[in-house]
Amino acid sequence: MHDDELTALAVARALDNVHDGGKPFACLIVRDGEVVVEAVNHVAQTGDPTAHAEIRAIRAAAEQGITDLTGHEVFVTAYPCPMCLGALYYAQPDRVVFAATREQEGEHYEDGNRLMTLATFYDEYAKPVAERALPSEQGRVDDPTAPFREWTARHPS
Repeated sequence: MHDDELTALAVARALDNVHDGGKPFACLIVRDGEVVVEAVNHVAQTGDPTAHAEIRAIRAAAEQGITDLTGHEVFVTAYPCPMCLGALYYAQPDRVVFAATREQEGEHYEDGNRLMTLATFYDEYAKPVAERALPSEQGRVDDPTAPFREWTARHPS
């Protein structure tokens, strides 16, 4: 399949999910023009706020033994949210193709909450920690870096 067909398929899967009571998002993981994983957003169906299409697709790929998306492309309904974008950076596909821009999505859909809106979510990450909508602080512990040092000792580069 070609890019336009795969982008259209992602949109079609998202529409199917809306008809089934879900949110308007789908993700395809593709290798050599063939879909190897399909997933749709299941936040409405499960109540799990991390059940975004991209996250579910990456997890499904891992269940198939695909733990690195090098050599794969990802096709999504809309430009990924910061959570999904971060997951995609960790998964390392060759590229991401999105149907709708954030602005196009925002004309018809809002998925914010008390801490953010679609328009402000990306900007939260650029703010200093103390200025973000989600209060965060460092807890006190004698040796906060112990797990990281242990990891490095067990996994030398």
